[in-house]
Amino acid sequence: MKHYKLKATVASLFIFCATGVGAQNLNSSYFMEGMTYRHQLNPAFMGESNYINMPLFVLGNFNVGLQGNIGVNDFLYKYNQNGYKLTTFMNPSVSNSEFLNNLHTNNHLSMNLSMPIIAFGFRGFGGFNTFEIGFRSNTSINLPYGLFDFMKTGMSDEAGNHYSVKDLTVRSNNYAEIALGHSHEIIKDRLTIGAKVKFLVGGANAEAQIKKMDITMGKDEWIIDAEGQLEGSLKGGYFESKEPDEHGKPGEIDGFDIDGPGIGGFGVGFDLGAVYKMDDYVEGLTLSAALLDLGFIKWNNALKANMMHNYTFKGFENPIAVKPDEGKPGDIDDELDNLGDQFEEFIKFRDAGAETPKSRTTKLATTMNIGAEYVLPYYKNLKFGLLSSTHFNKPFTWSEARLSANVAPVRWFEASVNYAISSFGSSLGWVLNFHPNGFNFFIGTDHMITKVTPQYVPVGNANANVSLGFNITWGKKAKKVAKTTTISEF
Repeated sequence: MKHYKLKATVASLFIFCATGVGAQNLNSSYFMEGMTYRHQLNPAFMGESNYINMPLFVLGNFNVGLQGNIGVNDFLYKYNQNGYKLTTFMNPSVSNSEFLNNLHTNNHLSMNLSMPIIAFGFRGFGGFNTFEIGFRSNTSINLPYGLFDFMKTGMSDEAGNHYSVKDLTVRSNNYAEIALGHSHEIIKDRLTIGAKVKFLVGGANAEAQIKKMDITMGKDEWIIDAEGQLEGSLKGGYFESKEPDEHGKPGEIDGFDIDGPGIGGFGVGFDLGAVYKMDDYVEGLTLSAALLDLGFIKWNNALKANMMHNYTFKGFENPIAVKPDEGKPGDIDDELDNLGDQFEEFIKFRDAGAETPKSRTTKLATTMNIGAEYVLPYYKNLKFGLLSSTHFNKPFTWSEARLSANVAPVRWFEASVNYAISSFGSSLGWVLNFHPNGFNFFIGTDHMITKVTPQYVPVGNANANVSLGFNITWGKKAKKVAKTTTISEF
């Protein structure tokens, strides 16, 4: 049995803002025909060669990154007093305007991890087939402006006597999947369709949402009236609570235990896609579209807690702590730990008890990709592409438009340079893909990093990812014909 304190959880929200990492599909590779895992962006895309990725090849398709409209420099600041190098936004040396002017009404961060354990693809059954066993983790957080306004100005002499916090949300979905895919030409050299069915095995799921929180200054402390709930599913997991109050209601939750890991639930998902070559109308133009992750997971073990409606809070203080044995401030880890202690007192949940359902169902976060590709008539090794991606996961929905130039000067090498504008700002991406007979190796990024901290965390909006992979390939490659690309006989 393992015990977890809530202060570690809430402190991690701020560590997440500063240093979070995750992963997503490499959108920069959407128009690159030699990319092994292009079918993850559109199941109608056929592979150039048969391929295999086994657990031995740890970097078969490794993808790490994150997306957000805030970054580390919004929460951590330089502070040189007594040799102290970094401090949090709560330090009095950071002015209210300096901190708050950089924030948005809703401050988002999203992390997505998708890593295959076993994957292979092969030509057969009249098309191209894929099989994958992998792990997926999707985590998103929304921190409203009102929360930081209260934390920063509510503790100063300039503060008013009332604050409102709305739509503070944290959501995480973690599961394994077994995916079977097939793409098939319906109209030769014109229309290709594809689909995947995914059998899902749930690991852990959680969603904490504070719909509204009214904070009013009393005589010596803040009075909080809140509405929200915490729902989750984890095999063998349960809340640790304090003693019941004078009315017999369950006490405040201050942690949770796990009796033992196990399967949390089961579900199913689908990917659907189509590619149509428009040569009869505009030579060299290809249109494509895909819907990814249409589905749900039914969780067997449910946890539920409600926000405590009325309680008091003494307020946030400067988290810099003086080490008693050294007589000087601690490091940034000490600040974050102190801030986590205070945040634990600020947000309080109570076990829902009999209100907790035996099971619950959550839907997957769906992505829609729409692409248009144009091959230059006078140099067919150069093509341009425009990809529109929309990720549906309210309140974490985001969209992106990415324009790319893709060149394949020789049969075994191709490259892409692209520029994107999204809900998280603008970014520059690139990919290099080497695919001679026998293997495929690629490396690239959707978000080129231009400036980092000494800890290699991106400065500015938290948009960064690196993708690389190595796979064994075999069999004849797909042949290119004058107007289009088809799959040759195996």
